[in-house]
Amino acid sequence: MKIKIDRLIPKPLETFGFDDSMIWDKTYEFEKENHYQIIAPSGVGKSTLINILYGIRKDYTGRVWFDEQDIRDFSVSRWTHERNTRLAYVFQGLHLFEELTLMENILLKNNLTNFSTKEKIENWIDRVGLSKHLYQKAAHLSYGQRQRIAVVRALCQPFDFLLLDEPFSHLDTENSQVLLDIIFEESLQQNAGIILTTLHPINDKRIQHAVTL
Repeated sequence: MKIKIDRLIPKPLETFGFDDSMIWDKTYEFEKENHYQIIAPSGVGKSTLINILYGIRKDYTGRVWFDEQDIRDFSVSRWTHERNTRLAYVFQGLHLFEELTLMENILLKNNLTNFSTKEKIENWIDRVGLSKHLYQKAAHLSYGQRQRIAVVRALCQPFDFLLLDEPFSHLDTENSQVLLDIIFEESLQQNAGIILTTLHPINDKRIQHAVTL
């Protein structure tokens, strides 16, 4: 899968200058099996970019192609297919069901495809240090704990690209590294690409491309 962007400008940012941006009002391609970090301060469209790629936002000029197909032409059913089989997403707002437990949030996603085994999910949960919280409601967990749940949940499906919007914003270095390792392992297993947004550069050689917004 290849994602190509051409002269993309979100309408809320139309009055901004884009001389230093590698994305806005430029041509750029994201290649499957490559790993990208989108680096930018708040307010310049990191979440907007990811939401456009996920088909949530349509208020933009320019074009976005998935494998030479303009995503503006995608039907609702086509977007459902893309999100179930080719695009996994960790939202900045996480979008967990707070009345459900940690495990229920993860299994709710996995039960749609039965993609990941129970053993694999439990291993991920153990590695991110949440085994003792399996049956605790998401509403009672810290934001950093909920971020870890959201990442594990996103990995429970097939994908060509994993989209992550500031996934480590409330995590310390140790927990961020554990999550990064799990993300790279699963992406490698699926021969998938990663597009990750961040306020500050992530120093990891496995991320081949640093992109300024």
